[in-house]
Amino acid sequence: MGLLIKSIHPNHIRTGEVTDRSLYMRRRDFIKSAGAGLLLYGSGLAGCRSEDRSEAAEAPPTSSALNKIHGVAKSPYSTSEEQTDYEDATSYNNFYEFGTDKSDPKRYSGSLVTDPWSVRIGGAVAKPGTVSIDALLRSHTPEERIYRLRCVEAWSMVIPWIGIPLGKVLERFEPTGNAKYVAFRTLHDPKQMPGQKRSVLEWPYREGLRIDEAMHPLTILATGMYGREMPSQNGAPLRLVVPWKYGFKSIKSIVAIDLVESQPPTSWNMQAPREYGFFSNVNPAVDHPRWSQRKERRIGEFLKRETLPFNGYADEVASLYSGMDLTKNY
Repeated sequence: MGLLIKSIHPNHIRTGEVTDRSLYMRRRDFIKSAGAGLLLYGSGLAGCRSEDRSEAAEAPPTSSALNKIHGVAKSPYSTSEEQTDYEDATSYNNFYEFGTDKSDPKRYSGSLVTDPWSVRIGGAVAKPGTVSIDALLRSHTPEERIYRLRCVEAWSMVIPWIGIPLGKVLERFEPTGNAKYVAFRTLHDPKQMPGQKRSVLEWPYREGLRIDEAMHPLTILATGMYGREMPSQNGAPLRLVVPWKYGFKSIKSIVAIDLVESQPPTSWNMQAPREYGFFSNVNPAVDHPRWSQRKERRIGEFLKRETLPFNGYADEVASLYSGMDLTKNY
């Protein structure tokens, strides 16, 4: 069964329009792609990026209101692919809590108050509790993780996240033997998140992972991007990033994490259970009912490129699904 995005808004994405034409038809992007020979970048992980990497990848001066994150460690899990422009990554994204158009998150997320912020962690753990973002970050060294991001809508980006491994956070709360899954919940506050005033989804937004997926070293809780704190429109102050899954699995503005024994409900699976599976691994062999998932359009590029199984992270994560039929367990 393929994955289907339910038409819920008159301006929602349609077949053949999976990437806004104003993004990929811009003259500068065409010239950029042509100058690069329209090359398709390699799929493998390339280890840590060079220490003399250009500072241009960081957030531009217009984002100076967001604090720069210091003491960030480089990660061997980063890709060496060219990074998406900051402006594109922060102005073209889905965050239905602020609206269903791609520009709505940036336009309306200024109402979100992210300081102070705390996360409750409970369920099947020996030491449940609530921890502030500041306390959480003091206990871990932030890492830069340059990951590919693949949306189910067949567009993609490469984003330099800053975050901490989710597994290391969960270990602090001592999961018990009953912890088989991890359930996440987004803030529910229609005053701050005006999109929640509409019944687009059943609020609050929920997501979930199997415990081995959550503990995998590629899975992170991101608190920043492009060298600075996370913009509100991208999920401030804390979002999940699971690079081998479609982007809607990476829940934003998290306020609660529960370790549970049974598979938890997830928002899009609740909305359309026959269209959205629990796993939602990037799989070019399983087509969307209205378009192919075999190719994607990288934001900032002109031509489409082949989509890679598990978004290019198969060597790291395919073993998690050994023996599973991923056309049925989608």
